[in-house]
Amino acid sequence: MTYETILFEQQDGVARIVLNRPDKLNSFTTDMHRELAGALGEIEQSGARVLLLTGSGRAFCAGQDLSEGKMNGSEGPVDLGEVVSSLYTPLVKRLRALPLPVVVGVNGVAAGAGANLAFAGDIVVARRSARFIQPFCRLGLIPDTGGTYFLPRLVGLARARGLAMLGDAISAEQAAQWGMIWECVADDEYEARLEALVQHFASAPTLGLARTKQALESSLDNTLAAQLALEGELMRELGQSADYAEGVAAFLAKRTPEFKGK
Repeated sequence: MTYETILFEQQDGVARIVLNRPDKLNSFTTDMHRELAGALGEIEQSGARVLLLTGSGRAFCAGQDLSEGKMNGSEGPVDLGEVVSSLYTPLVKRLRALPLPVVVGVNGVAAGAGANLAFAGDIVVARRSARFIQPFCRLGLIPDTGGTYFLPRLVGLARARGLAMLGDAISAEQAAQWGMIWECVADDEYEARLEALVQHFASAPTLGLARTKQALESSLDNTLAAQLALEGELMRELGQSADYAEGVAAFLAKRTPEFKGK
């Protein structure tokens, strides 16, 4: 597949996607959605052990490109429900379902769907100069791309209401303090920190991390009894994995484990 709005590569178990419309602050178009779907499809089939998602230029993603005819009404009435269900919903679901760690590097402004796409990742690291904005209220809309799901769970209802109903920008430092992201990093340390995380996950026990993601996601809806039962099921599976055997052997031999992700 040819990629024009994103950069995509896979090497040594590491998949990298860079949103690449810097002149438009990496805002979403239909073509970008199509290319992201293609890249995720390749990752799902590749055996990659970590995905790094970031943006080029001075923004991570400014949300939907409203100059696209499909979105501004120049091509006829806009059915935003169809746009959400056909483009943004599948993207968030596929990203969340990837059986590997998803590291998101927020290199600049993350607004609207761009901010909420970042929250769909597992480990979100932002430059100190980055900021997060929920501007939907300025257009008479609601936060989409999972925003109404992620925000209350990350920061609580009071802060989620303020973010969604005021549309104020918050700094990366404040986002980290609120628990919205994992880490805020000085601009000159950002690239090295991202690469360290990527290399860590590239040699980590991928299957165990995938099941950790599954268990944490399920806990949001499960009862305690159901969650305990799920933990038992997943531990039964993982106890028979090659990575568990290697982890135990390495522990007993006092050496560094060499996980294969299986």
